[in-house]
Amino acid sequence: MRAQGSLTTELSWSTRLSIPNALNYSFAAMHLFVNISQFFILPLYLLPKSVWWGLILVPFAALNNALWALIHESIHDLFNSSNRINLAVGRLLSILFGSPFHVLRLTHLSHHKFNRSPLEKGTEIYDPEKVSRVKASFRYFFYILCGLYLLEVFSTLLFFLPPNVFRKLGQRLADRGNMQEKWLAGKFMNDKWIREIRMDGIAICLIFGLSAFCYGENWKLLASLLIVRALLISFLDNVYHYRSTLNITVSGHNLWLPRIFSTLLLNFNLHRVHHSNPSVPWAKLPEFFAQHSERFDRNFFTAALHQLYGPVPVSELLDRHVRRVN
Repeated sequence: MRAQGSLTTELSWSTRLSIPNALNYSFAAMHLFVNISQFFILPLYLLPKSVWWGLILVPFAALNNALWALIHESIHDLFNSSNRINLAVGRLLSILFGSPFHVLRLTHLSHHKFNRSPLEKGTEIYDPEKVSRVKASFRYFFYILCGLYLLEVFSTLLFFLPPNVFRKLGQRLADRGNMQEKWLAGKFMNDKWIREIRMDGIAICLIFGLSAFCYGENWKLLASLLIVRALLISFLDNVYHYRSTLNITVSGHNLWLPRIFSTLLLNFNLHRVHHSNPSVPWAKLPEFFAQHSERFDRNFFTAALHQLYGPVPVSELLDRHVRRVN
């Protein structure tokens, strides 16, 4: 384990050499430019000339999931071979995303650890013996249409509670939560990470608050920008796992996309390959896809629409898991 407290295994020398540093820097520069443009340059310099400049937010919106994909590389220490650069860029991009890096990092790593457990939060799985389909549907659709992003953003407020209250809530979760919640509660008690989450939270409030001030009477454009971000981030989060096999942590879908879109998403659509090889940089995932004779399970856009079928009873997926094992 790394001296800095990293939760991922030390990268091998060959892996470090295969990280596409130059490409990653280029993508980071692109996302930095896009976010500075949409938060400040657009409202201060372009909208006063013509409100039609607001249409530039349409192509910018298409890059929301690509931004998350680059943050994801930092989460796995794969943005750069330098630990300090990984952390610095990860924190900067996460601030522009709207949530502290360590919040995104720990929740994502918990996803890898507890992937497709019937208790994992934020999936389509529900138990009909404990909750009705109507209630499960309300919770599920709220989560995939905006809830995930809102949770990532507003959970930051918990870290600004008085220390004794925060510790008490963490201990209660550690005592009464499920395995995933207990794991997260333990990790979020790290004093260094708490300080960094608070610093990032303050930076987020400043950037988004200043942006709202710059938009002024055009505030609806900023609101639309954030609504679209919440929708795209939330809706395309579980698409890689919807109806995939339970109780297998490397379970996931490889989804077909045209190469240009796959590259923009940093091959995030090769999701089963990623879960099987989480320490492999995005540029190498197609090689692993070919070497291990992997296949595409379906089209990315078809898989996204399939999520609209709604929540799935846990018994249905468990039965399929049993049939597969037998």
